[in-house]
Amino acid sequence: MDITGYTRKDIGNLGERVAAEYARRLGFTVIARNVARKTGELDVVARKGKVLHVIEVKTLVCEEFPTAHANRHHPGDNLHLYKIRKVARTAEWYVADIKWAGEWQVDGVLVWLRKRDALAKVRYVPQIIQ
Repeated sequence: MDITGYTRKDIGNLGERVAAEYARRLGFTVIARNVARKTGELDVVARKGKVLHVIEVKTLVCEEFPTAHANRHHPGDNLHLYKIRKVARTAEWYVADIKWAGEWQVDGVLVWLRKRDALAKVRYVPQIIQ
């Protein structure tokens, strides 16, 4: 599947679907996706054990997957402090709304999508804010 003609929104949606499936494979139970509040949107909300995980997904389209030595564009470059704080603030509202009494944290999932075939490389980053 060639994703050359995909819009930014299409790419973001595909990245979020990939991230949700990746979380499932890691043993998370996905509770919600694209939760909108006044303060922002939560890409994926999942639970693993007794902990609620709010997962911010950043997706980047690439020609080839970067190697460990390559210093190219990285989806985490868009995971800056302002964005993380906005996600955390939205997560606080969400946690209060659902009356969650347990632990929760904000995690990141970085997704590289290869343009020619939409093959994905995924990296999970736990607790991006403390």
